[in-house]
Amino acid sequence: MAYWVKIHYERNEYVVNFERVTAFCHERNGRVTFWLPDCAIPIVVNSQNNLEDYQKILDYIQHVTALGFEKSYWVKILYERNEYIINLDSISSFCHEPNNGRITFWLPNSTLPIIINPVSNPDSYQKVLEYVQNTTGYLL
Repeated sequence: MAYWVKIHYERNEYVVNFERVTAFCHERNGRVTFWLPDCAIPIVVNSQNNLEDYQKILDYIQHVTALGFEKSYWVKILYERNEYIINLDSISSFCHEPNNGRITFWLPNSTLPIIINPVSNPDSYQKVLEYVQNTTGYLL
């Protein structure tokens, strides 16, 4: 079932199916960014300029992350001082570096690589390892 939301951004109105959004970035300054499905256009919303839409986004993030791995593979990953909320089901490739253990993947609808280190981000790293193993059958 689609989860359509109307968002006001830069004098335009967007009607977005949030079930097609693959990642959100929650920055330290409170801004939330997501990328429109099927293109690389980022939408950036903050509570000071658009509290209503900002709350819609936070409510959706809370909804999908509360489902757990039984229903979806949304994970929170701390990366470059921001919190990314990513649907791992939308990732189409993972790169593992055996010499240092790092895992890299790219967010769909964006050119942004996410690099997870087993030492600096052990919880997120373990979630990605489990996802890859459970989904593909391969060990990284």
